[in-house]
Amino acid sequence: MGEPAGGHDPVVEPRDPPPDDPAPTRRIALGIAYDGSGYHGFAAQPGQRTVAGELAAALQQMTGRAAVLTCAGRTDAGVHAVAQVVHADLDEAFLADHYPTAGLTPGCELVALAGALSAQLGPETAVWRALVAPAGFDARKSAIARRYRYDLEVAARPDPLRRGAVWHLETPVELAAMRLAADALLGEHDFAAFCRRPPDRPEGPITRCVSDARFVLPGDGLVRFVIEADAFCHQMVRSIVGALVAVGIGRLRPSDLVALLAAADRQGAPSPAPPGGLCLVAVRYPEALTGTWS
Repeated sequence: MGEPAGGHDPVVEPRDPPPDDPAPTRRIALGIAYDGSGYHGFAAQPGQRTVAGELAAALQQMTGRAAVLTCAGRTDAGVHAVAQVVHADLDEAFLADHYPTAGLTPGCELVALAGALSAQLGPETAVWRALVAPAGFDARKSAIARRYRYDLEVAARPDPLRRGAVWHLETPVELAAMRLAADALLGEHDFAAFCRRPPDRPEGPITRCVSDARFVLPGDGLVRFVIEADAFCHQMVRSIVGALVAVGIGRLRPSDLVALLAAADRQGAPSPAPPGGLCLVAVRYPEALTGTWS
């Protein structure tokens, strides 16, 4: 999903635990950050190096059991995250043996588990939190909002140190026009014009509710677009950024973005922005289900 859709199916690794295995498990929530440049996206894919594939392999090596992973949002190849959230049901006996001082009650932080996974997955991926999840927690279904940022580098020449983390634009942009266009995204809309449709849904509305959509200037030549919604469909943020940049360089008017939303048709929409500038920065849950991860 240039970026993930909150409604996408959970990520399932190639080999599930045997259905008749009686060993009790405990659900563990993981906070993960990764540089997506070297991965073929988050979701496991045969023959491809993915974040989920690497994480599942690390968990299996540690526990001796295949891992079934569910994430808050499935990012595409080249997309980054500082606050991806994943859950896995791990063998209770393994956890009790290896982390006896942490306890297994909901809310317990498994600092040593996070550190062990980071040591295996680094430097491209870091597990910055491991938590015994409360009852009912699901990394995808329990999430009430996801937040992304997209960084544009507007400069005469690119900064090689930011390669893979920004979309470099040599042409100046009209930020006021881009902000006006971004305002049209707020609220509940059919975002079919900005989504790559899944094969099982070739028609019909793709409704999402956007609670925040704005540009900020963090300095050093960056223009940052921040967007938060209850969920995202495939390539939604990258497609929106592609349209906003078209407004910024004068190829579209702010009203054209309104027209694209109303048309609910991807035909005629600008191409999606490159994946490297996109990053998942926060996932929000009800407070009783671990609150905000960012």
